[in-house]
Amino acid sequence: MAEASIGKITGLLSLAVVAMFGFAIFVMPPLYDVFCELTGIGGKTEGPYQEAQPLVDDAREVRVQFVATNNGSMPWQFKPMTYEVKVNPGQPTEVEFYAKNPTRRDMVAQAVPNVTPTNAAAFLNKTECFCFNRQELKAGEEAKLGLVFFVDPELPRSVNTLTLSYTLFDITEQEQKAVAMGGN
Repeated sequence: MAEASIGKITGLLSLAVVAMFGFAIFVMPPLYDVFCELTGIGGKTEGPYQEAQPLVDDAREVRVQFVATNNGSMPWQFKPMTYEVKVNPGQPTEVEFYAKNPTRRDMVAQAVPNVTPTNAAAFLNKTECFCFNRQELKAGEEAKLGLVFFVDPELPRSVNTLTLSYTLFDITEQEQKAVAMGGN
């Protein structure tokens, strides 16, 4: 009888672990996105900017800094090719990031942006960004990843410096599963 109880408890605990993992992977990210969208915190940026380009404010200059990190066990080399630019609000600016897959296997990555200070996230507009698409690099392959952005002239005057950071995630396994299930 004790063995049956231990087996039952082990099974329930295993099920609980799987449920917690599923919750953390599949439920929390969408909830976080909704929370950030509703509250305006978290520094999340929008997708491609779709509206008309605003006029350039030549009387003001804003520093934009770039940071790149890898999530967890992501083995790629990933860095901005320019670490800082000074721009006039409304001025389109192009910069590049460098990525290299140093492994012996083909991989797929996704970059997730974040802006600090968080109250400035809505004022950094990307018209083109490598973060809009997954990045596929074959074993040993390297690439320059483009970003075109502008700072909205409506950026609060108290903000003189923005930091745009990207975290690179390995999504190779998810992509393989999606292809196997008939997606992509």
